[in-house]
Amino acid sequence: MTSDPDKRDYLARPIIGIGAVVWHGNNVLLIQRGKAPNKGSWSLPGGAQELGETLREAVHREVFEEAGITISEPILIDTVDLITPDKNGQVQYHYTLIDFVAEALEVDLKAGGDAADARWVSLTEIGNYRLWDKTRNMINRSRILRR
Repeated sequence: MTSDPDKRDYLARPIIGIGAVVWHGNNVLLIQRGKAPNKGSWSLPGGAQELGETLREAVHREVFEEAGITISEPILIDTVDLITPDKNGQVQYHYTLIDFVAEALEVDLKAGGDAADARWVSLTEIGNYRLWDKTRNMINRSRILRR
């Protein structure tokens, strides 16, 4: 029996996901999610690690797929769990997210993959994007690592 590699909900175990806080000067890269969970919301570029792929390879791939740019070597920030129950309390989604910080090596964005849009956002405008509190925390923590 083969399982569906694109199935993301109601799994027996968490999916390992990566996220990237990508900087260009004082602007951070945000993508608009094009698929569930949280379709239409803004977040960091990222996605599921693929079999045989290192975490850092996954970061490079996901940023390129979702924003069309290359990045510097990513540096680990921290991990966070994203657990979303359904209306009955059963776990529908469970991601173990591993977040990294990197610098953009290119600036012209082209949304693709799971991203409906990609933008450079200044820290003064970031409040307009209603980010998950843990995403805002990773952005703030990444600023310290950049120094």
